[in-house]
Amino acid sequence: MLYAQLTHAFGLNDVCDGLVHHRGLLASIRGASAPSRNGLSYANKHRDARMAEALFWSVLKHLQSLSAGFAGRNFKGFPRRFKRVINIVDSTTIGLIANCMDWAKHRRRKAAAKCHMRLDLQSFLPRFAIIDTARDNDAKRAREMCAALKDGEIVLFDKAYIDLAHLFDLSLRGIFFVTRTKKNMALRCVKRLLKKPKGNILRDDLVVFKNKKSRQDYPQPMRRVTAWVEVDGQWRVMEFLTNNLKWSPRTISELYRCRWAIEIFFRQIKQTLNLCGFLGHSANAVRWQMWSALLLYALLRFQAWLSRWEHSFVRLFALVRGVLWDRFDLRDLLDFYGTAGGRFRMRATPQQAYFCGFG
Repeated sequence: MLYAQLTHAFGLNDVCDGLVHHRGLLASIRGASAPSRNGLSYANKHRDARMAEALFWSVLKHLQSLSAGFAGRNFKGFPRRFKRVINIVDSTTIGLIANCMDWAKHRRRKAAAKCHMRLDLQSFLPRFAIIDTARDNDAKRAREMCAALKDGEIVLFDKAYIDLAHLFDLSLRGIFFVTRTKKNMALRCVKRLLKKPKGNILRDDLVVFKNKKSRQDYPQPMRRVTAWVEVDGQWRVMEFLTNNLKWSPRTISELYRCRWAIEIFFRQIKQTLNLCGFLGHSANAVRWQMWSALLLYALLRFQAWLSRWEHSFVRLFALVRGVLWDRFDLRDLLDFYGTAGGRFRMRATPQQAYFCGFG
């Protein structure tokens, strides 16, 4: 399955034919042999995908134990003034073929799988994930995604994950959250913390819910910050909710801005790895492929950390794929391309250019 990810295989025949073609090199890996198409199809459908999930988490834990720095501050956009663990919770939907995958029916003519992810902003590595169909809305998964959070940690999530009873539970557990307000939220200002707009911050208020049912779910005051935020080159007014009453309003706005970092993670695994064409139609096969993609992501990130890779994840993936069947020391190869061979830029001066036939 990792080979299928690296080669962007179109189907099971593609995987099996490629491995058969390199059966000599494959045999040098503990005597491995290429699977048959039917054998791989059967395993894809019946071998429990929880094996792939357990393998991913055990490998990730092992890699973090090998190098403490790998689990450290790898994300360049991490707010340096924070010493707490910052978690980002979000989901991505992966479109499937409706007439082939009835188990994943999302709408009348659509099918989709959804990956709910809790990402550690400090290390930019997954801390918890759920791979399932797209039937359930995000709010129903909020408690599962935040169940393992500890006292003092910070969690950032979009308004799709808002469940007032869950938010109050997070406050009782000593966990700070930052999210956005919904349009249908009826909030009443009880105290203005900012008398007049300051910079990009328009308002900073203590608010409570007007609706009786909402007040029962979340009886304490919350903080609402209204600010100008730049999104895709355009400035928009956004409202944020948090249970922290001490942070500056600019800090709250900046924290939520960091939430968009998880979109980079989703873009890396969806556009670079093989999560567009699936090798099987069953739920088990889809889960195998998605967990394999996450496993490959962790392995490549670890190699990038060891080699101090300065380029993009896309280039790292392309480089490894290009030398897949060659006998190279991968770390030496990445050391050359990632540091000494990659820090400079080609530069020239006009007088150095010479074209034959031109004066």
